[in-house]
Amino acid sequence: MTPTLKYLSNYAPELKAQVQLMVDKKTLDQFLLSKYPTTHGIKNDAALREYVFALKNKFLKKSAPLSKVVYDGKIHVINNALGLHKYVSRVQGGKIKSKNEIRIGTIFKNAPIEFLDMITVHELAHIKEKNHDKAFYQLCQHMLPNYHQLEFDMRLYLTQIDIAGDIYT
Repeated sequence: MTPTLKYLSNYAPELKAQVQLMVDKKTLDQFLLSKYPTTHGIKNDAALREYVFALKNKFLKKSAPLSKVVYDGKIHVINNALGLHKYVSRVQGGKIKSKNEIRIGTIFKNAPIEFLDMITVHELAHIKEKNHDKAFYQLCQHMLPNYHQLEFDMRLYLTQIDIAGDIYT
């Protein structure tokens, strides 16, 4: 049975055929490991918070503050989410208090730093741009010039996990 390339459904047929060939030859893992040989050391919520705040301060200093940054084990790739940006509003003493939260799937604890960069930039971009539109992706590109390539490679990584398991654990 040929595995589906569900994470690549919106890509060109020629590109999917190339990926399918790697899957069939069982070389997708080697391709990913040659391009991204190591994982990062950001393993806990405190380190993740520091990492995300450094990126936010570099690119989005004047944007709304973040109140929470955590790895979240409840985020499942199956539901098409790798991270979440939450905008929480609460009424406190007659005033509305708003908070921005970023939650990143635990799958990124053992991934290459490039994939953590990609998902972090994606979630940070949601602070300024709520929709996945042209302005959103331009902001992602501004923060991470190779954003689109990393998003594609991360989709290859997810495909590898589905087919044969995680190569970084």
